[in-house]
Amino acid sequence: MRIGEAWHLKWRDVDLEAGTVRVNEPEKNSNPRILKVSNKLITMLNTLPRTGERVFGAVLRASVYGTFWEQRRRIARKLQNARLLQISFHTLRHWKATTEYYRTRDILHVKQMLGHKSITNTLIYTQLINFESDEYSSAVAKSLEDARKLVEAGFEYVTDMDGCKLFRRRK
Repeated sequence: MRIGEAWHLKWRDVDLEAGTVRVNEPEKNSNPRILKVSNKLITMLNTLPRTGERVFGAVLRASVYGTFWEQRRRIARKLQNARLLQISFHTLRHWKATTEYYRTRDILHVKQMLGHKSITNTLIYTQLINFESDEYSSAVAKSLEDARKLVEAGFEYVTDMDGCKLFRRRK
């Protein structure tokens, strides 16, 4: 989600049991959406004090930016890597969208996840990074159940050979 969407997040938008967050106040005329979040994030949200309606309370938005920029500057100096100064909150959104498209190859899924109303905006995320390499892991399925498990593990079907199905996945 965008930083402003996270900023407006209310406790009623967080379903700790289902592990989801509902974006009810989308920015940039986007669509509302429900996002699945990790158990780790749910645990971290559970530790936050519930002092008001908003998840992130009364912290000023400018102080969040300031803290982020200061930490980023400190880490860039420590690691002697000036490229870290180019990372913004929105960089993380782009990274998630790009990797999700690479993982699923489903542009409509990414469009919905980002809340875009136009597929044109979503297409920008498919051209950011070239993940292509020529290294693959391969697997063989001798039954329908084996094939199902391989597809669920991220393998893609290649061909049939000697009564078996061949699958591959990029390393």
